[in-house]
Amino acid sequence: QVHVAESGGGLVQAGGSLRLSCAASGRLFPNYPMGWFRRAPGKEREFVAGIDWSGGSTSYADSVKGRFAISRDNAKDTAYLQMNSLKPEDTAIYYCAVDGEYRQTYYYPTFWGQGTQVTVSS
Repeated sequence: QVHVAESGGGLVQAGGSLRLSCAASGRLFPNYPMGWFRRAPGKEREFVAGIDWSGGSTSYADSVKGRFAISRDNAKDTAYLQMNSLKPEDTAIYYCAVDGEYRQTYYYPTFWGQGTQVTVSS
């Protein structure tokens, strides 16, 4: 059993910053990737960012490149998403994803968190 818990969401003004955290626990296979997805109101869930075990390979959706940064601390089984220069269109529920198949061009996670709400006001 694997448990995934996100934290750090909230309300922020446009141009502001937030940092999301994702803690994974339980029976995790070695060298697991992690990532973030989001679902905006009325839209499908979309990929935001991904990172491999070493942290040497990261990938981002075009809409967040240059503004968001994903990182991880393997000693804590935790991933982070630093979000800067936030825009109203970044408003969504952000989901942490753990394990599964990750490449630079796609990510198919195995485990999901419950999500954390991020709201950006204009």
